[in-house]
Amino acid sequence: MLTAEVMAMDGLKEAPVVDESIYDVVVVGGGAAGLNAALVLGRARRRVAVIDAGEPRNAPAAHMQGFLSRDGMSPAALLEVGRAEVAGYGVDLIDARVEHIGPGFSVRLEGGAAVAARRVLVASGLRDELPDLPGVAARWGRDVLHCPYCHGYEVRDRPLGVVATGPGAVHQALLLPEWSQDVVFFTHEAHGARGFAVGEDERRQLTARGVRIVEGAVKQLVLAGDQLVGVELAEGQVVRREAVFVQSRMVPRDTLLIALGCAVDDDGWVITDGAGRTSVHGVWAVGNVADRKAQVVTAAGMGSAAAIAVHQDLVAEDTQRAVESLRAGTAVPAV
Repeated sequence: MLTAEVMAMDGLKEAPVVDESIYDVVVVGGGAAGLNAALVLGRARRRVAVIDAGEPRNAPAAHMQGFLSRDGMSPAALLEVGRAEVAGYGVDLIDARVEHIGPGFSVRLEGGAAVAARRVLVASGLRDELPDLPGVAARWGRDVLHCPYCHGYEVRDRPLGVVATGPGAVHQALLLPEWSQDVVFFTHEAHGARGFAVGEDERRQLTARGVRIVEGAVKQLVLAGDQLVGVELAEGQVVRREAVFVQSRMVPRDTLLIALGCAVDDDGWVITDGAGRTSVHGVWAVGNVADRKAQVVTAAGMGSAAAIAVHQDLVAEDTQRAVESLRAGTAVPAV
């Protein structure tokens, strides 16, 4: 690096000092997507902050699966290791909630403090609105489940149930015979009341897959201590089950993105390109806030891809500024 004295002797002008109070990137959300993005950006020697409110979606789950080298690891342990890794690259970890992102970008935190950033990467995730059915909330992420790929192996060869609380319930039930030959489909709300119904073709498919169909509304999930033991119908019958799959209503935590003016699709989800870039310049969105289907490993990959895109975007901007400074005779030549 040239010192000011050497530059003066060579007749060179000192380059503009970078404002170190401004982060290159502020990452909102410290889950797998946000931390992996911060890891890549930190390794690219960018000044990065991760701001996280400490409300991971998968907190109720004791473990996660399908993540190579991390299979069976608890979500909390993954975040602990991830935070330590990114901190090792100089990334600032700020435990706070982001209230607003203004033009520029000024990122205001709960309580009034604010940080400035050149780019913003939002990885705030989504929240699950659970069915209003007694027993669901108490056992969510344990033996009341939503994803066969996430939890199917752990409940293999056990009596399983699918309670129809959304239009994807039939799809769930058709998948489950891969893990158990004892699967019961409870029609519950699949009578058009929630805007979906089980057609005759779907019933034939369920029957062909060996899934037993039980008609009628479900009153509650039956618990014995700290364990699910059955599904009670409104008429009083209890069907023994050891794990039940239900659909939640997935609501993206996208308030910040909407306020920034990011475009959304017909279903109300923020539109991104393959690298997480939104319609607003300088704003990226990754993980469950942009893709309801993203698993932990998927979200981490999305964070990595977005980080590379963000870094290249910053390099392009830095290069343009350097070229303009060179033309103006204020740049320091490379040595």
